[in-house]
Amino acid sequence: MSFLAKIAFKNLFRHKLRTIVSIMAIVFAVMIVVFARGYIVGLIDSTFADHIQYNSGHIKIVAQEYQQQERILPLIYPVDGFNGQGLNGMIESLKEIDEVERVVPRLKYGAMVSTEDELVTMIGWGVDPTQEIEFTDIEDKLVKGRMVQKGQLEIVMGTALLKKLNRQLGDKVTILSNTAFNSLKGVTFKIVGSIETGIKMLDEIVFYLPLDQAQDILYMEDQVTELLLVTENRNLVEQVLPDVKDLLARNGAADRYLVLGYKETSDLLPYMEMAKLIYNQIYIFLVLLACIVVVNTMIMIVKERTKEIGMMSALGLESKDILWLFIIEGGIMGVIGSFFGALFGSLLNAYLSVRGIDFSSALTGFSSDIIIKSIIYPVSSTGNTIYAFVLGVIIVTIACIIPARRAAKLEPTEAMR
Repeated sequence: MSFLAKIAFKNLFRHKLRTIVSIMAIVFAVMIVVFARGYIVGLIDSTFADHIQYNSGHIKIVAQEYQQQERILPLIYPVDGFNGQGLNGMIESLKEIDEVERVVPRLKYGAMVSTEDELVTMIGWGVDPTQEIEFTDIEDKLVKGRMVQKGQLEIVMGTALLKKLNRQLGDKVTILSNTAFNSLKGVTFKIVGSIETGIKMLDEIVFYLPLDQAQDILYMEDQVTELLLVTENRNLVEQVLPDVKDLLARNGAADRYLVLGYKETSDLLPYMEMAKLIYNQIYIFLVLLACIVVVNTMIMIVKERTKEIGMMSALGLESKDILWLFIIEGGIMGVIGSFFGALFGSLLNAYLSVRGIDFSSALTGFSSDIIIKSIIYPVSSTGNTIYAFVLGVIIVTIACIIPARRAAKLEPTEAMR
């Protein structure tokens, strides 16, 4: 076998240009696979993480009626505990469930601010600052100032929303909102921080305020619109979900509250998981396209070496050895091309994982309900690089069997004519 490998390696240099073209086709295909896989994984992981952090948690608890009318953010269907136990009692009970690491309360409501030119509609998020910072990456998104603090009439909002309101850090702004009793109420807040998340909803529509202040303003003491349950990772949701539903049933709240896994709160996430599987097939197709060049090269080589193949057969080289000779020759091209393709793809992803790919202009028309970042950071990983390398080597080597079989089937007498 080592003898055949030496011959195969020498044969690669007999037509250098042809060999280089074949290897470059493999390099390009494998590089695209590494990049595309890193991009898709980065997009999907980022979208899942943002949706979990800023929408659903791993598990979301809301009132049954609230879920049906969530788009209008009604305040008359709150989450306020079990049978007079109170919200804090409910939170403590939920924390006792195995694998539940944190329970994050949020109070969401509609609001508006009048400027000289227009009436700007917004969404207020009453949050526990400590819980929010521990659960999300919101503190990392602060470009100026700080996060809100309990007991203070202060807010944090996106830089795009600040620009729309013609306000800046340190200014005061009067925000109008409907209370739980459907009465209009105006409250003046101090702007203590600005954020840039790359998520349209958070940058242009949402403002943060302390949960206790939101409850006081809206007359919703010890009430929130949703509770987000956080586990160690999203793979534990299916395990924890039945325990949460069982707790609600034991406390007579199964008919009142709705328990939703993160996938149930989005129409987009299930399709993204399906897309991940589909793209795995597309990666194979990309490498197969490159194999067309390699197979074409090998067929030309077989035709050019017909007499040589006949002579080797006449000298005692068996058909299986001839088969292996051409498979090894193609395999060497596959290894070299896949190695450099995986290397260049990995370097490209490493660069883009820091710089990101900006899709801000492409996402301009997207609904703010879709939580997706405007800048996507491809994932650079050793696993991704190895996957593309192995995929390239295997597919190219298998593809070379076609011309190799053709060479092995040649009869010595006919080949030498």
